[in-house]
Amino acid sequence: MSNATQSPLPSVGHPDVTARLREALLAASFTADGLLDLLGAPAYAALARSETVPALRATRGDTPLETLVRLFLLQQPVPHARAEHVLPVHVCVEAGWLTRSGTDDVAATVDVRPFGGPDGEDWFIVSDLGCAVGGAGGIGSSAEGVVLGVGGASTTLAGITVRTPVSTALDLGTGSGIQALHAARHATRVTATDLNPRALHITALTLSLSGAPAADLREGSLFEPVRDDETFDLIVSNPPFVISPRARLTYRDGGMGGDDLCRSLVQGAGERLNVGGFAQFLANWQHVEGEDWQDRLRSWVPRGCDAWIVQREVQDITQYAELWLRDAGDHQGDPAEYRARYDAWLDEFEARKVKAVGFGWITLRRTGSDEPTITVEEWPHPVEQPLGDTVRAHFERVDHLREHDDAALLAESFRLAAEVVQEQVGLPGAEDPEHVVLRQNRGMRRATKVDTIGAGFAGVCDGSLSAGRILDAIAQLVGEDPVLLRDRTPAQIRLLVEQGFLEPA
Repeated sequence: MSNATQSPLPSVGHPDVTARLREALLAASFTADGLLDLLGAPAYAALARSETVPALRATRGDTPLETLVRLFLLQQPVPHARAEHVLPVHVCVEAGWLTRSGTDDVAATVDVRPFGGPDGEDWFIVSDLGCAVGGAGGIGSSAEGVVLGVGGASTTLAGITVRTPVSTALDLGTGSGIQALHAARHATRVTATDLNPRALHITALTLSLSGAPAADLREGSLFEPVRDDETFDLIVSNPPFVISPRARLTYRDGGMGGDDLCRSLVQGAGERLNVGGFAQFLANWQHVEGEDWQDRLRSWVPRGCDAWIVQREVQDITQYAELWLRDAGDHQGDPAEYRARYDAWLDEFEARKVKAVGFGWITLRRTGSDEPTITVEEWPHPVEQPLGDTVRAHFERVDHLREHDDAALLAESFRLAAEVVQEQVGLPGAEDPEHVVLRQNRGMRRATKVDTIGAGFAGVCDGSLSAGRILDAIAQLVGEDPVLLRDRTPAQIRLLVEQGFLEPA
């Protein structure tokens, strides 16, 4: 596969050519499922690691699908005559999808990656040459305006996004258009912005080639292209969140000091959300010496919004610097220049008293409530994607708990959520466990410690009895004062409801 380059892009003014190209790709089974069948699981997985040799070996034949994989995914020139059997080559060259390579070959001008939509849609993600497979893969600092394809971060954001039908959606920093493409499934109108005009062009190609409606594309940074009177039901962003000494690479470096870009993005979202609307971001944040990182993030949340912030990973400053130096391919260049850039990262962090960097998800929901609920937590363990329904249900439970004081909570009935199991830990043969853990096998896959009262309570919640009546029965069984038990248990019930172990009946 070639290094990332910025060749002239196909024209967005030839929708008929794009439609014909899409038909040809589908006819040859150039789809996510078709790729897996052709390449096999090992070669398919190798592509995500930017390793193309297994895929090249698997496409040495001359079938239509092998031709398309070599041309659009592996960026290999193919004989003109061979391409003619699969594609309308003349019109594709005229529209800029292909270019003549030498006297007898044609080559692609962009990466085209098949991508399976959540309901089985056959989508195609367009990106710059060398960037569709495995992310940046060390593309080098020369390609500052390069537009990447689909990576782990973009699929993570797509998976956690709430997918209820909405009128308006905003994709900030659209890149190759994957978030706009998802939003087009459930939003009447999609607006997509990017500082890089090349990204907007590629987003238009992605939407068109995927058979999706066109979006309102606007050039500018963050909320700059949004009018003062515009509000949205959904805002999503996989922003250039990397905390770096200076903005070298447009696709990843925010160009503001420290984590200011992510903070500005979160703080600016509140006034641009409709009531009930969601804003969902991926972000990096600094762990500063002498400061609680959770308090730092709470200070970002705009007024009138509930928030759920999940820290998925933390790296010390050396790990973080090395990760993004490798991302830019600096480790493959001049050793002295690499050391100088590494020093610059550490100098920047030391000046800001940064000891580590966190990565995670930030979800806001505008409520207008004077008593917002802000949950900031660390959960680095595996989860079950997609999580959009889990995120939506979290905020519904937050609403429910806010509307019910302890007396109302005890008058309610609850059900144990599906696929929750109980684990007991203790010495073999002991009469009582040292502690009891409730564990979810769906969604966030949480685990939480409970006492024997909490475990007993959760175990009998089937929606038939109120919480208060269950506690009275437990008090009688264990010989406790029912009044005292009713006083001290609501906090534990609230936690189990908030975390999704119990659901209002």
